[in-house]
Amino acid sequence: MSRPLPVHRRIRLPHRRWQRVVLGVALLVGGVLGFLPILGFWMIPLGLVVLSYDIASVRRLRRRLLVWWYRRAGRRRSDGTDR
Repeated sequence: MSRPLPVHRRIRLPHRRWQRVVLGVALLVGGVLGFLPILGFWMIPLGLVVLSYDIASVRRLRRRLLVWWYRRAGRRRSDGTDR
């Protein structure tokens, strides 16, 4: 049985660029301190996604990761195997 691709959801981000950059950097710093309670390593990819809206190099990295992920998911679906 094949799994459907994930649903794209919209998340509201601040409208001002400087607020998005501050939010992204804060999430990255919180992710580095992931060994502390409440903060976690999950904050690092989220911070990179927020920063990818304003920083071209992070945007390219995000797009490459998405292409790799969807190709991998498509390969799994066509093989019929679940790795």
